[in-house]
Amino acid sequence: MQRDELGDLAAFLAVAEERSFTRAAAKLGTSQSALSYTLRRLEERLGVRLLARTTRSVVPTEAGERLLRTLGPAFDSIGAELAGLSEFREKPAGTIRITTGEHAARAVLWPALERLLPDYPDIKVEVVIDYGLTDIVAERYDAGIRLGEQVEKDMIAVRIGPDMRMAVVGTPSYFAKRPKPKKPQDLVGHDCINLRLPTLGGLYAWEFGKAGRELKVRVEGQLVFNVSALALEAALAGLGLAFLLEDHVHTHLADGRLIRVLADWCPPFSGYHLYYPSRRQPAPAFALLVDALRFRG
Repeated sequence: MQRDELGDLAAFLAVAEERSFTRAAAKLGTSQSALSYTLRRLEERLGVRLLARTTRSVVPTEAGERLLRTLGPAFDSIGAELAGLSEFREKPAGTIRITTGEHAARAVLWPALERLLPDYPDIKVEVVIDYGLTDIVAERYDAGIRLGEQVEKDMIAVRIGPDMRMAVVGTPSYFAKRPKPKKPQDLVGHDCINLRLPTLGGLYAWEFGKAGRELKVRVEGQLVFNVSALALEAALAGLGLAFLLEDHVHTHLADGRLIRVLADWCPPFSGYHLYYPSRRQPAPAFALLVDALRFRG
């Protein structure tokens, strides 16, 4: 392969991933016409069409998809190796992109970054809050943070937090009007604050467990949110029962603003993990972040 073909392949990769000549040209810092010429030249050299172009979109052909599956990991590997060269610098450097939920970002990731970054000014970190199960390989993230049960088996997973528990909570004023539930099935008679999670595509069924028995309850109420912070605010306002992470509500339980019920039905579960592709050769900057996040409890 000629050296200039690497540039042509990189151009194809950008267009195939962005599904747009406009966005790909901006990403590569070139013009649309130059990029279009590069892609036509590559297709002529290979003798196959790699992209199907319409007035509204650009999508890879079958041959293009095959090339894309090969090029993506290959360029990722090259990028990781180039980033690894930073070990020859005086200090580790480079940009680390991480996708995570807001709670994990605040509770686990930010404290680690606050300790690490002042000593390593050449390390940059981009944190993207995302409540879906993002494909970190396809979206070009270096790593993601999710609960242990949500991490795919083909990923390297590093535990970065303790086990967690859920809590069913309501205000004293709410329970002054309603009896406290003794078992999960009793929630049917209560106003409950629902969460709609993108990972499920619908409303979250509250999950309970006791003595080896697992139970899911679909609750009803006036309110549905897609972020837990608003569910907490609604619970504090006395508008219903909320099902939230224990550490979201512990201060409100301590000061008496909230009352917890069904604690014996909320067993611990695996906490947050940092995960990244198993084929990745961690760059020094990334290795430093992993070590800073590693749970040692």
